[in-house]
Amino acid sequence: MLTVIGEGLVDVVQRPSGVQAHVGGSPLNVAVGLARLEHPVQFIGRYGRDAYGESVAAHLKASSVLLPQPPDGLPTSVAAALIDDDGAASYTFDLAWELPGLVDRLPFLLQGTTLLHTGSIATMLAPGAAEVLAAVEHAHPSSTISFDPNCRPSIIANVDYARQQAEKFVSLADVVKASDEDLEWLYPGVDPLESARRWLSLGGTEGPAMVVVTRGGAGPWGVNAAGETHFPAPAVEVADTVGAGDSFMAALLSGVVDLGLDGAQNRKDLRGLSAGSLRELLAHAARAAAVTVSRAGANPPTRTELNRMELRDLDATTAGPATAASSSADSNSSADPEISDFNRS
Repeated sequence: MLTVIGEGLVDVVQRPSGVQAHVGGSPLNVAVGLARLEHPVQFIGRYGRDAYGESVAAHLKASSVLLPQPPDGLPTSVAAALIDDDGAASYTFDLAWELPGLVDRLPFLLQGTTLLHTGSIATMLAPGAAEVLAAVEHAHPSSTISFDPNCRPSIIANVDYARQQAEKFVSLADVVKASDEDLEWLYPGVDPLESARRWLSLGGTEGPAMVVVTRGGAGPWGVNAAGETHFPAPAVEVADTVGAGDSFMAALLSGVVDLGLDGAQNRKDLRGLSAGSLRELLAHAARAAAVTVSRAGANPPTRTELNRMELRDLDATTAGPATAASSSADSNSSADPEISDFNRS
C-alpha cells in the first residue's frame, strides 16, 4: 500500500475563457496520479461536509483512491488559480489544515505502507504540519519516504520558517523532488542545483537517496550517490501547467515502486541506483508531466496513456535521424532496456 498525506482542496480556476472548479491539492494530485498508474494508494487528508468536500471524495474514489479519513466539520479548503495567456498558474488560498487524532491512529492507518509521500502546504501550515511530521517519523523505519516542498509563499511567507520545515522533511526522505522556483525561493542567490546537492547530504545515511529538480522547459535534473543526470523536456503543446509537478512526482514514485525499491528494507538498493537508472526515472516522470500539461487541469495520465507516450518516443529514437527529427518526441532520449520495468501492468 502507498500512502499520501496532505491537503485536498478545490481549485477554482479562472481562465481567459471563464471560471471552472476542479478538485486539487498537490498531495491529492499525487495520490490520484499513483492510482491511475495502477498502484494501490490511500489518501489521508481533510475535507468538509459540504459540496466541495463531496467533490473531493468523489474525485478520489473515481480513481480508486482509498479514503480512511471521514469528512469533518470545517469548510473544504479552496485555492483560486488564475491562468494567464501562456497557461501558467498563480494561486491564492482559503485553507483549514489540521488532522486531530491522527497520531493516535497512525499504527492502524500506516500498517502495510511501503511508501509514504507528503509535501506542500501539509508540511508547512500549523497545526497540521506537526501531525504530518509525526506520521513521517512513524513510517520511516518501515517505509520509503518521499517529499515535495511545492512552496506556496502566498501562504507561508516566512522563508526562514519554510526552509527549516523543508529541511526537517528532506532529512527524513528517501526521494525528494523540488522545482527550481522552490529552491530559488528557499535559498535566495544560490544555484538551485547546488541547493539540491546540499539536500542530498542532509540526514546522513538516513537522508535522501536522490534529489530531483524540475526546471520547466529545460527538463528535470537529478543527483544521487552515483552522480548527476538530466532529461530534456518532451515537446508538447501546453494547455496549462496545473498539476504538472504532481504528475511528475507520481510517476517518479511509480518508477521506484515498479523497480521494487519501495520499503525501508530496500533503502540500500535505492541508494545504489545508477545514474543511468536515475535518468530513466526522470524520463518516465517527464513524460507523465508532458501528458498532463497537454490538457487542461490537474489530469494525470493513466498507465496506458503513459506507456503509449513512452512507446512513441522509443519509436522516434529507433526509427533513424530523419524520422526522429520530424517527431515531437525528444531526439536525445535513449532506448534504455530498463524502461521496460516502468511498463509493467
